[in-house]
Amino acid sequence: MQVKHFHTQACPTETFLSKSPGPCKEAQARLLNDERPRGQRHRIIVNIIHSSSDYLPKVLRFLNVAFDSSGDCLIAGDHQGNIYVFDLYGNRFNLVQRTAQACTALAFNLRRKSEFLVALADYSIKCFDSVTKELVSWMRGHESSVFSISVHASGRYAITTSSDTAQLWDLDTFQRKRKLNILQSVGIQKVFFLPLSNTILSCFKDNSIFAWECDTLSCKYQLPAPPESSSVLYKVFAVTRDGRILAAGGKSNHLHLWCLEAKQLFRIIQMPTKVRAIRHLEFLPDSFDAGSNQVLGVLSQDGIMRFVNIQTCKLLFEIGSLDEGISSSVISPHGRYIASIMENGSLNIYSVQALTQEINKPPPPLVKVIEDLPKSKLNSGGLKMKVTSGRVQRPAKSRENKIQARILKQDLTGNFENKENEVSDGLNKKRLQILLKGYGEYPTKYRMFIWRSLLQLPENHTAFSSLVDKGVHVAFLNLQKKYPIKSRKLLRVLQRTLSALAHWSAIFSDTPYLPLLAFPFVKLFQNNQLICFEVVATLIINWCQHWFEYFPNPPINILSMIENVLAFHDRELLQHFIDHDITSQLYAWPLLETVFSEVLTREEWLKLFDNIFSNHPSFLLMTVVAYNTCSRAPLLNCSLRDDFEYFFHHRNNLDISVVIREVYHLMDTTPTDIHPNGKLDAFVALTKGQYPVFNQYPKFIVDYQTQERERIRNDELDFLRERQMVEDMQAEVDQQRVEDEAWYQKQELLRKAEETRREMLLQEEEKMVQQRQRLASVKRELRAKEMHLQDATRRRFLKLQQDQHEMELRRLNDEIERKLIEENLAEAEQACLNADWRIQALHKQRCDDLQRNACYQEVAKLLRENRRKETEVLNAMVGEGAKKWEEAKEKDFHLKSEKKASALSDASRKWFLEKELDDALEHAEHPYNTVPRCQSGQAASGYVPRTSQLKDSSEVDSSTHISLNRRRVQWDTMEQDLMERVRNLRQRLTAQARNRCRTPHLLAT
Repeated sequence: MQVKHFHTQACPTETFLSKSPGPCKEAQARLLNDERPRGQRHRIIVNIIHSSSDYLPKVLRFLNVAFDSSGDCLIAGDHQGNIYVFDLYGNRFNLVQRTAQACTALAFNLRRKSEFLVALADYSIKCFDSVTKELVSWMRGHESSVFSISVHASGRYAITTSSDTAQLWDLDTFQRKRKLNILQSVGIQKVFFLPLSNTILSCFKDNSIFAWECDTLSCKYQLPAPPESSSVLYKVFAVTRDGRILAAGGKSNHLHLWCLEAKQLFRIIQMPTKVRAIRHLEFLPDSFDAGSNQVLGVLSQDGIMRFVNIQTCKLLFEIGSLDEGISSSVISPHGRYIASIMENGSLNIYSVQALTQEINKPPPPLVKVIEDLPKSKLNSGGLKMKVTSGRVQRPAKSRENKIQARILKQDLTGNFENKENEVSDGLNKKRLQILLKGYGEYPTKYRMFIWRSLLQLPENHTAFSSLVDKGVHVAFLNLQKKYPIKSRKLLRVLQRTLSALAHWSAIFSDTPYLPLLAFPFVKLFQNNQLICFEVVATLIINWCQHWFEYFPNPPINILSMIENVLAFHDRELLQHFIDHDITSQLYAWPLLETVFSEVLTREEWLKLFDNIFSNHPSFLLMTVVAYNTCSRAPLLNCSLRDDFEYFFHHRNNLDISVVIREVYHLMDTTPTDIHPNGKLDAFVALTKGQYPVFNQYPKFIVDYQTQERERIRNDELDFLRERQMVEDMQAEVDQQRVEDEAWYQKQELLRKAEETRREMLLQEEEKMVQQRQRLASVKRELRAKEMHLQDATRRRFLKLQQDQHEMELRRLNDEIERKLIEENLAEAEQACLNADWRIQALHKQRCDDLQRNACYQEVAKLLRENRRKETEVLNAMVGEGAKKWEEAKEKDFHLKSEKKASALSDASRKWFLEKELDDALEHAEHPYNTVPRCQSGQAASGYVPRTSQLKDSSEVDSSTHISLNRRRVQWDTMEQDLMERVRNLRQRLTAQARNRCRTPHLLAT
């Protein structure tokens, strides 16, 4: 079993990450005392044991684990509050947070993929970002430990559950939306979201299960109580991915399956007798079951998690054992991994594919043997299979084909390859140089591995840790002021590397160009500080030989070598430098102290150092000469010192491949007497275990500078101490003065506040007085208005009563007038009737006397007269009573005149009768000389005087009297009919007049 130790300054613990070994690594497996059965070990992808690095190491137990939505990354927390993120796909891990207290629940499937929720022992919930490692939000509200966090499928909401309450949180605002409070006698078992829905399921200790709508929090339904024959108290629950089946279990070997669509219990599964209690339930997802998961993982009290098919009720496989029991398990969303926290505190990650390999293995096909080849024809190294009758035989795997072990390592954010941590053994430098000359550079994928092989880095973890443990060197405390690097991580690594170099050798604390020298390597190896330190140290020991002999001045001897080589190969360029007073400290030293990082791009720099690390240390000096000779054209055109300085501190249009070829040419053509090979030693690697002593510098100067710096530092400390004392005293005086001023200001403010309050009280009293006065005036006005309203109401009531009395009086007057009118009408009617009867008698008499034509005219006239009288009667009924009396008087006058006319008529009739008698007698005597009676009568009647005395009608002959009687009877009948019609008409007119008189009275009342 491979074991990997990771130790960082930020985390004073060591983490042991192990992979399941192949058959040839059983000895190493004993490092962790792994005594699991052989088949079970092959199912474990990784076993994670977290132990401290103290003198007496102890195992730090993992408590909770959770997968993210992708299923390839999980988060785990231990009992000390350390939160780790494990990337199973990238084979990395990282410490993302230290909470300093145990976590009780985790959730890693939020909307923002880098954020996770952690419930802590102080009953709070915190949200952290796994990338920036910053606190996003802090949520409080629980009064007991939170043991469950359920996140909605959208990642927007989360439900946190404790024993006494469940709370719904909005993860966009991190505000609590709702809180579920229950009685302590009931208790909550679990509250969680159903997958792919807006339904919340709440399960209580009395076996009651409710479903709630997430948006409105209205109760959708309640599952019925389990059958009385089953005495299971539900404690653990699990739901399929499609949210249709709910599995519930408790302290029993019975497992209840509920159909949430039908809301009924449809199956009870009895686990083996070894199972006495169920501690955890989890459905195993499958990519091809559309969410209707069929395999359920059941963790029992014996620490073994058994996976059963809920349809066939068959036990498929199991993980864990009695010796290595499982405490809790989580299955990844895609169903590839099972993360189990063991009872010993370690974390095991199982491969579901390996666990189900035997189950999903297809049966071997039955085939027929076609040809049986001899064994000599078979190639032992081939993959040909020998086919026998019955079953196809598979070629046995050789022991060389082992399972490749994967090691989790810390998260590397740079673009470095997996080969960086491998041991570099067995590489041939000559073959690498041939490869380098052929391609010009090493493959990017293997460059770091080749560099480590060429430099023969010892990887002294202990020695480097001792240097790092000394902390940041005082010379680099304010490094960010001189080198303001944007990346905080890069600045921190650079500061730590420079401090380690300064602790290794005192001269590096005073080397001003050391940050420029080390920065490109720090940027390249920022995720592996040990390699970074050893590369820089190897570079200083070999390629920086004799650089510090003239310290603190630049290495004159090295610059002289460069100048000699330049003089040999390009004297014109050197003379140009001399003519313009340009020394090697300007055209060579800037390139050396920055190791060409200022004038080359990243790719060019890597290509150059592929060649530098593959050759003699003098190659670096020759590179300086080649860079100048290849740039001779622009350099010969420069004449100002500023132009030269700019040229050697900035990137130029220069092909690095041409420079490298020129370097190799210089290495081959430079004479031996001036060649740097004779002055520089060959490559020497760092020693293993401890780093070599570096003292190739003028020690007295460094010591003197160190002493002076220490003296100056002590003086500065004394000065700072005294200044601090003065500042403290001044601060105390200022603080006292500020306090005195604050006290005086406070007193003044109190006095002003007191005055203000008094003024306010006075103003309030004045306002109260004014308000009372206004209130009194308002009351008076209201009282006056009330009295006025009462008076107006009383007047209106009196007027109403008066109007009612007047209306009553008018009604009575109208009634009296109506009665008077009726009486007058009755009297007038009676008078009219009397006059009519008299007129009738007179008319009868006149009609009897007149002839037929005269009678007809008289009847017509009488009818017209009757109509006129009826009209007058109608008008008289509506008009006043006096008018009726006048009409009656007129009728009396007319009666009198009629009487007179009747008297005249009688006289005329008598005369007419006498005349008729005479005419009759004359006619009898002279029948042919007769004259029409009517005409003669009319003529005679015209000449009869009105005042003449008529004779009595008794003298008329008997025949004439008989005819007149007959006509009188006819006229009497006609007159009776006419009078009956007149009476009916009068009655109708009287009724209409009465109704018209009653109508105003009704309207008035």
